Amino acid sequence: MKAVWVYSESDAVSNEVASAAVDVAKGAGAEVQVLELGAQRPGVFASGGKLLLKGPPSSPTPGAAAEAIARAARELQPIAILTGATRTGREVASRLAAKLRIGCIAEVSKLGADGESIFGERNVFAGKAVARVSCPFPAAATVKVGAYPRLAGGNGGLQEKDVGAVSDPVKVVAREAKSAGAVDLKSAKVIVSAGRGVKKKEDLAILEELAKEMHGALGCSRPLSADLGWLPEEHHIGLTGVTVKPELYLAVGISGQLQHVAGMKDSKVVASINTDKDAPIFQASDYGVVGDLYQVVPAIRKALAARA
Repeated sequence: MKAVWVYSESDAVSNEVASAAVDVAKGAGAEVQVLELGAQRPGVFASGGKLLLKGPPSSPTPGAAAEAIARAARELQPIAILTGATRTGREVASRLAAKLRIGCIAEVSKLGADGESIFGERNVFAGKAVARVSCPFPAAATVKVGAYPRLAGGNGGLQEKDVGAVSDPVKVVAREAKSAGAVDLKSAKVIVSAGRGVKKKEDLAILEELAKEMHGALGCSRPLSADLGWLPEEHHIGLTGVTVKPELYLAVGISGQLQHVAGMKDSKVVASINTDKDAPIFQASDYGVVGDLYQVVPAIRKALAARA
C-alpha cells in the first residue's frame, strides 16, 4: 500500500500535518503513517498507524532525523513525506529532499494529490496573492502551521523499523528550556500586538496588562523583536515571524506594512490604534481608533474594569 509519511518534533503540529496528509492520501489512494523516531510518543494514530524508526535518539537533531527517515524511505518508498513548517520541520524536509533527490514544496496549505503529484497553495508577494504549486511523487512538503485542524485520531497499529544507529555532525552541547511564560500566539484567542508607536520598552507593561485583562497574549511587529530586542522572537507576528488567526487582534501603534499584515490577516476581528489616520493598518482593520495609545489603552482598561 502506498503511504504518506508525517513527521514533526511536536505532537500538536504532527496532528495538524496528519490532517493535511489525509487530503493527500485520498487523492493518491494511499494511507497515512505518522513517524516516531527513537521512542513511541502518545500522539495521534492515523489511518495507517504509526511507524516507529528505531536507531536514532528520541529527540534527534534535524540532521539525525532526516538521516533516519531517509534510510527508511529508501527501502519503504513512501510517495510523500510531510513535515510542519517549523524551524525543525523546514530543515528536515530540505535535508530529505537533498538526500533522496526528490522535490519539495514549502509552506503549503490546502494540499491535495492526483495519481502522479502532490499539490498545494502558498502565499506569495507578502500574502497579496496565492500560488498553486505542485511536485511529482515522490516528494517532500512542509505544511503551514495553523492551516489545518488537528486530526482527532485513528485506529491504525504500530509498526517498527530499525534503521541503525544515526550519527550527526552537529553536537548538542546543552539544552535550555524556554521560560514557563513563553508565549503561544497560535492558540491565543485574543492578541494585543505592539508596534513602534510604543515609545520605550517599559511601556510594554501597559499592553501586557491589557492582554492579561482580555485573557489574551502579547505580540509585536518585527522592529520590536528583531531590531530593538524588546521582546523575544516568538512574539514577532508577520511574514518572517508567526502567522496567527485569533478571534480578536488588537494592533497598537503598528503601521501595518505588508510583511506584518501577512501574519495576521486571517484574524476574525482586527482592531487598531494609531495616531496616523492614513496608517496602512486601518485598511486591514474592522475597527480603528485614531488616537494616542497612551490615552486610548488606559481608557480601554478602565472600560474593561467597569464591566468586570
